[in-house]
Amino acid sequence: MGKILENLHLTLGLGLVLALVMIFGLHGDFATNGMLVGQTVLRWLHVFAGIVWIGLLYYFNFVQIPTMPAIPAEQKPAISKHIAPKALFFFRWAAAFTVLFGLLLAGHLGYLVEALTLQPSFQLIGIGMWLALVMAFNVWFIIWPNQKKALGIVPAEDAAKAKAARVAMLTSRINTLLSIPMLYAMAAYQSWPV
Repeated sequence: MGKILENLHLTLGLGLVLALVMIFGLHGDFATNGMLVGQTVLRWLHVFAGIVWIGLLYYFNFVQIPTMPAIPAEQKPAISKHIAPKALFFFRWAAAFTVLFGLLLAGHLGYLVEALTLQPSFQLIGIGMWLALVMAFNVWFIIWPNQKKALGIVPAEDAAKAKAARVAMLTSRINTLLSIPMLYAMAAYQSWPV
């Protein structure tokens, strides 16, 4: 078991196998339960991707950004060249998949248009969806392009790198701010009367 747990991909694969055993073992007749299974799997994928996305958002804002000033200059490349690019890869793709699975789930449940147009019974989930869409836009079109400059992934002069780092940080803080009401909307909608 130690060899499996030492390898992230094997650990994730084993977790997926266990989840599939639960899906196929507990849902019985797929002909009868197919729609429910589809809904459950979409919700599971949406929540999994969302945990990765928001977990990394909070890692950046609660740990990495506040800690960077205390790290000696000779040690900073370990973060900027190795840790941050890898974390940003999972961060931006988790954002994309969270939105994708969320939209698919809302479509599967039949309230996508109603939520996005903020119709009365779907305002709460619609607000959460719009906040998530704004946040995902920020990830892909503001944070990531600026982080590429700040981390030296794309060429930029020192002044441009510093400016890009600040823009990325402030936009990341905006996403942290927006995540709080977004998470409320997503969680509360599950028990909100429709």
